[in-house]
Amino acid sequence: MPAVSFQEVAKTYSGARGQVRALDGVSFDIEPGEFFGLLGPNGAGKTTLISILAGLARASAGRVTVMGHDVVADYAAARRALGIVPQELVFDPFFNVREALRIQSGYFGVRHNDDWIDELLAGLGLADKANANMRQLSGGMKRRVLVAQALVHKPPVIVLDEPTAGVDVELRQTLWQFIARFNKQGHTVLLTTHYLEEAEALCGRIAMLKQGRMVALDRTANLLADAKGSVLRFKTDDTLPPDLAARARVTGRIAQVATKDAAGVEAVLTRLREAGVRIEDLEIGRADLEDVFLAIMQGAAR
Repeated sequence: MPAVSFQEVAKTYSGARGQVRALDGVSFDIEPGEFFGLLGPNGAGKTTLISILAGLARASAGRVTVMGHDVVADYAAARRALGIVPQELVFDPFFNVREALRIQSGYFGVRHNDDWIDELLAGLGLADKANANMRQLSGGMKRRVLVAQALVHKPPVIVLDEPTAGVDVELRQTLWQFIARFNKQGHTVLLTTHYLEEAEALCGRIAMLKQGRMVALDRTANLLADAKGSVLRFKTDDTLPPDLAARARVTGRIAQVATKDAAGVEAVLTRLREAGVRIEDLEIGRADLEDVFLAIMQGAAR
């Protein structure tokens, strides 16, 4: 039995401009104990899919189950099996951290949960904030509390919807260490993120969405293995020639150009010399998940 199953899920919204199809027949299963990545550009349908999983939206067609429980027909059991960390910072300003976690436990009928709450507070670096009002916490601390709330009833399935957006490096490391421990204990994790290095490091399998359709589904290792060739990385303050700029990935002073083989690397270097582009810190590496993601998205667009 899959931990999570999406079967031909479709979602259509009606608006002033007519109908918008946010999801178009998305199907995949997540097995128990998997660390699964769901990737896609903004507007691809990731949040809509998670909203349907969480019961915040209803699919126009298809079926979704959590640990065998239909999210519509058996919604109470499906909710109990889920712990969701949302993108938004949602909190009750009238309670301190410990009270918020006790109340969250009560929503799921869990009593006398203080030992586990203490473990969550310690594991997520919140022990010294246990009696602080939620309004007094920084954005990063509020994010930690959201994670603790998602885990307070020990759900078999954990959904992380861009959990590290806008947080510092320390929190990211603390969060992933704690979630990795949960995953090793058998909990299933579904992650959406725009930090593709996180997905590459953590996820055993990855699905990619574009415009509501699934355009890739495979093991992370297989996706990376299919990305043949090398990537030329360098720093420059100069403007790249148009033919290279069209295929380069530029972030500030860092440019990355994908090549098929050694001859391709030499061709790129020759073109840079001809254009008078001065480069620093030249590296030749293998394609990473971001290169794979961009190639798949561009292929899907074509």
